[in-house]
Formats: sequence, C-alpha cells, structure tokens
Amino acid sequence: MKTSAFFAAFLIAAVLAVGCLPAEARPQPTPQELARWQREARDVKIIRDRWGIAHIFGKTNADAVFGMEYAQAQDDFHRIELNYVDSLGILAEAEGRKAIYDDLRIRLYVHQADLKAEYTRSPVWLQKLMDAFADGLNFYLYKHPNVKPMVITHFEPWMALAFTEGSIGGDVYQINVPMLAAFYGHVPLPLKTRVAAFEPPPEPEGSNGIAIGPSDTIDHHALLYINPHVSFYFRSELQMVSDQGLDAYGAATWGQFFIYQGFNRTAGWMHTSSGVENVERFLETVSKKNGRYVYLYGTNWLPMKERTVTIAYKTATGLAHKTFTVYYTQHGPVIGRIGTKWVSINLMHRPVRALTQDWARMTAKDYAAFKQTMRLHTNSSNNTIFADSEGNIAYWHSDWIPRRSDAFDWTKPVDGSNPATAYHGLLTLAETPHLLNPADGWLYNSNNWPWSAAGPDSPKRQDYPKYVDRGTEESPRGYHALRLFEHHRGWTAASLTEAGFDSYLPAFATMIPVLVKAYDDAPASDPLKAKLKRQIEVLRQWNYRWSINSVATSLAVFWGSHIYNVVGAEARAAHMSPEDYVVRRATPTQLLGSLAAASDKLEADFGTWQTPWGNINRFQRIGDSVRHPRFDDTKPSIPIPFTSSVWGSLAAYGSHPFPNTKRWYADFGNSFVCVVEFGPSVRAWAVSTGGESGNPASPHFNDQAVRYATGNLRVVYFHRAQLTGSHVEREYHPGS
Repeated sequence: MKTSAFFAAFLIAAVLAVGCLPAEARPQPTPQELARWQREARDVKIIRDRWGIAHIFGKTNADAVFGMEYAQAQDDFHRIELNYVDSLGILAEAEGRKAIYDDLRIRLYVHQADLKAEYTRSPVWLQKLMDAFADGLNFYLYKHPNVKPMVITHFEPWMALAFTEGSIGGDVYQINVPMLAAFYGHVPLPLKTRVAAFEPPPEPEGSNGIAIGPSDTIDHHALLYINPHVSFYFRSELQMVSDQGLDAYGAATWGQFFIYQGFNRTAGWMHTSSGVENVERFLETVSKKNGRYVYLYGTNWLPMKERTVTIAYKTATGLAHKTFTVYYTQHGPVIGRIGTKWVSINLMHRPVRALTQDWARMTAKDYAAFKQTMRLHTNSSNNTIFADSEGNIAYWHSDWIPRRSDAFDWTKPVDGSNPATAYHGLLTLAETPHLLNPADGWLYNSNNWPWSAAGPDSPKRQDYPKYVDRGTEESPRGYHALRLFEHHRGWTAASLTEAGFDSYLPAFATMIPVLVKAYDDAPASDPLKAKLKRQIEVLRQWNYRWSINSVATSLAVFWGSHIYNVVGAEARAAHMSPEDYVVRRATPTQLLGSLAAASDKLEADFGTWQTPWGNINRFQRIGDSVRHPRFDDTKPSIPIPFTSSVWGSLAAYGSHPFPNTKRWYADFGNSFVCVVEFGPSVRAWAVSTGGESGNPASPHFNDQAVRYATGNLRVVYFHRAQLTGSHVEREYHPGS
C-alpha cells in the first residue's frame, strides 16, 4: 500500500468506467461468451431444498462458483448489485449527489486500472474463479432481460477484487464520510442531533462464536456455534460442492463466491468483530512549497502525492461529474483535518491475498490447514472461532496487526511526523492472542476482549501490546457467556442451541437492584414513591429473563434506554460504560425519574405500562428495501422475545421504533444461526432471518420467521443423500 507502484497505478486514469452502461444499453454476449456460459451451465446442477436454499453441484470449483452466483442472483440480484456498486465506488450513479462522498471514500483505494492489473497478476486458479463469478452473473442477466440493474449491466472478473471483505463493513468504512466531505468538498460538518429520550442504545456490531471440545460434549464430538449479528438479509445461506473436493455450507455475503461463515465436511469457522486497534490515523504537518503540498517526516519535508478522482452521479437529466484532487502521504490517503493538521489513514488493502485467504479458509480441512490460511494476514477486522472433526477447537485474533510502539495511544490519531510512530511489519500469529484446545474444553467470543475467551485458560492481557485489543472492560454478552460455559459439562447440539437463546439479561441483573435500592431509600414524601410502587414490585420480583409475556422486560428496556441517554454524556466524560456509570454514579433522581418516564412512555404508546414485551418487540418483513426498511403497525408481525445485545442477550435483536410506528422492529441482529456437530459425519441445524428469497412473492421470503423468533433450528441438508423426496423443491441447471 505504501509503494511507489501503488501510487503510480493511482495516477493512471481519472475516471472509473467500471464496465457500466444504462440498462437500456445492456450489452449482448458474443457467440463465444454465450457458448461458454451454456457449457458452464450444463456442468452445474442446482438443488433447491424445501426452504429454497440452493445446493450447487459442479464438476470444477469454477463450476460451483458459476452456479453459486447464478443462484444468488435468482434470490436477490438487487443486493448483489448494490454490494458491488458500493464497493466499486459508483453508488452515486444510482443514488445521486448524496452518495458522492461515500464513493470518494471507496475510490481512495479502489481503482479500476489497479484492480485489472491485480487480476492479471493473480494465479490462474483464482482467475478461473473470478471468470466464473462474472459469467454466472452475466448469464443470469442474459436469461432475465426484465431485470433492470441500477448501474452494472455487465460484470467483469476483476470486480471480485473490489469486494473481498465478507463482514458487514470492511476497514475502509472506518473513514468518516462527513469529515471527508468537509476536507475535500468544504461541506460543513453536520450538527450533532439530540438523541430521543427513548431511543435505545446503538446495537453492538458483531456476532457470537462458540466452540465446545469433545471433552465437554456427551458424544465426544466438537461443536461449533455460528451466530453473526449483522444487518438482516446481508447474506444468503447455501452450499457449494465440486468434484475437485469442495463441499462447504454456510452464510455467503451476496455476490461473493465464498462461504464467509460456515463449515465443510471436517471443519467449521465463525468470525466475530475484533477489538484490535489496527486502522490508524496520523496527524500530518503540511506546508506548501513551490505550489505543491509537502508534509513533515522527521526533519524532512516530503512531497504529498496527488491523484485526480472523478465521481459520476445521477441527476434528473443524466450523469453529472465532480472531480477531486486527493492526497496521500506514506501512511495512506488524507481523509480530513483536525485543527491545522491533516489526517491520513493506514489500513489493510491486499485484494488478491484477501480473496485467496477467503477461498483457502473455506476449503481448509483441519486445524493445520486453517492455520496456514491465517499466515496470509488479511483477516483484519475479525476474530475467528474454529472447530474440526479431529476434536480441535481454536481461537484466533485478527491476523493483520501492524507492529508498533506501545508508547503511543493508538486509539487516537498519532503524530505522523514522528518516525517513532512508524510500523515495523506485522505481528506473527505467535505474537497475537490465540487458543488451541483449552483445558476447560470450551471457548467463545462475542465481540468482547479475548481475555475471557476460555475462562481461566484465556490469553493474558499483559502478554500482548495494548493495541492488540482496545476493550477496556468485559461486555454484558461476555458475562452472559461466562455464566453459561464456565461450569457446564455434557453439551449436545440441542443444549448449545438453547444456550444461544438463553434469556438471561446480565446488564439488568446488575442495574435493576440499584434502581430498587434507590426506590427503597427514597423518603415516603417523594411523589415517585406512590407512582412507581407497582412498577418496582414487578422489577423486584423479575428473574432478569426476557420473554414475550414479560412486563418487566418492557419496563426494563424502556427504563434502560432512557437512563442511558440521561447519563450518556457523563459516562463518556468519565470514560465509563453507561452500565457501570448507572451502577456507580447515577443519582436516585436520575434512576427513579427514568423509570417514571419509561412508565409514562409505555402508557402513551401502548395504553398501559403493563404491556408485555412481545406486544412491543416485533418481527416484520413486508418489503425488500436494502437501505430503507419499511415497517407498519397495521400489518402482520410476530412477537420476538429476545432483546438487544446491549443488555447481554446472546440472541440479538436490535429493535427500536421506526417513523410512524409505536412498536419496535429490527433490521439488525441475529441473521443466521447454525450449530454444527463434527462427528464421524458432520451434522448441522440452522435458521436464517425471515427466509432465503428477497422476492416478497416467493414462499421463501418469510417461511423461517417463526423458527427465527422461537430459536427452532431446522435440519441442514448437507449430505447429498439428504436431498431427496420431500426435502427437495426442485432441481435444475442454471438458465433452464
């Protein structure tokens, strides 16, 4: 990323063409292309099981990729295209001027000429997979002329290199768009908006991953719990099989040609968001000499590298263009300004290596092979939980961690002119937190720090640099997991599933007693004493467990949301979590006042404060809008018992009221749940949010909703022998 070749490539062209044409000018395939697509289609069979999930069988790995892309496009082409429009930096061509700086953020790194060159330099085996990726999508568009793409009417193989990060947001999304717009476009920074009194805290990003070793299971088989918490419908569930040995099942991000979280015949893997501090910002001292910008490094003034970027954006009369001159230091692109200093950013950008690791991870058969994939060092934003049929369970921290001085606070921008802030390569796997077969027989991660990943067998914080993890305290989900796993033995797939939906809410178990004590200590003359008597009794008798019939859950969530907003600024100033601040410093007036406000809000919105949680917290899928989900209190919905993971619920449902709704709905949280047992023959059970298809007219648009709400996982039809009879909906070749 810091080489002269990198910057030279950036200077080649000003405008990204990206192979896009208006929908009415969709290119027609050449006879050679069509013949190739038809040949590939003949070598692929797609079996849709009773849930509409695609099982793709091909002669070669490339065939499986071709069929996978075709099947994904059948289920939700719009999401595939949007992912690539976003990752290529051409979103403004679909959404207009408002997306210009979103595109500029991407285009600081993604450049058509550079990606084409990377494709040409890729190993032949990877080129074949990228070719098949483009062919599968283009064949779908050819066979479905009524599908109208927003922007991309023809996919190119190199486009796969623009979207290699399977998580909900790659490192580049840490660049602040308003800050970028203020620097390059002189757009005023938006004023901070006041948080609504009952707006729940932001849903923590990430997931749950759990592995249980054979010593802790009844059947002496390793178990793996796969539970990403992401935007709903962000991934499809499918299987890829080839005669070359590929056989993988799990969650694939729309449009990517690898399983991001899942399992094969003998091994499985789950990613959780890492707390590693590995995306760094540098404060640059900048001056102008002879009409060019220079920046200070040590005692030398170095020339600022420049590149011209032109963003096309949609208008009422067609495409318009806005051109920027963007700047780079040796640390990376300039992304804003703090005071008089320019801010540059350093993050991982290794598209070929990343895509190689994505594929190798999916095909690794055991611990040794999986460990080899980690040596590619492109899994920057994730921790990994692993299990295999040999009985191994393992935890890896992010494998992209630059080595640097621990004398600096890397959670804040550091002085880019100081050579002491320079990187010195990457930490090796041996230098990062890792676990293999801990003595207690279990390990987990819930986006919390790694220092509790296996109870007493966890990595020790003092053995690693501070920047390895920026967490400053255990999370409510972390406490919940420790409560479940530290003293439990005799696990089965069923009991692990139950644990993933355990209803305990540790944040409230910590905070509610403080609230009750404040009430008990209040003088009899306090008017809140009478007003809150019945509410306090409900909370006093509560077991801190969610359920659809629980009034206490409703009271607690509304109270917790209000008190967090009340003490939020004070907690941040004290460098404390809101939960810790409530327990240690919140005043009786704050505690009881928030409960009174919560009670009043419940009465105003639902007629009574005694409203069961399931009457408030609902699941609804009435449309497939990606960026603007729509909810309607007057249309059918189903109750959801679990809450936001803010309160420590392992089963996450980041619900809140939407415009024009009183009820709370979610578009983020549990999105795929899968339990895998690695016995002599792998077995699995799973559920996806709502259903597999993005088409509201499909029977698979919402056929898993009740199972999702109740934690009732279905059998995964992984083995070919299971795909028979009533388990199968249809079999076909792409295009038929």
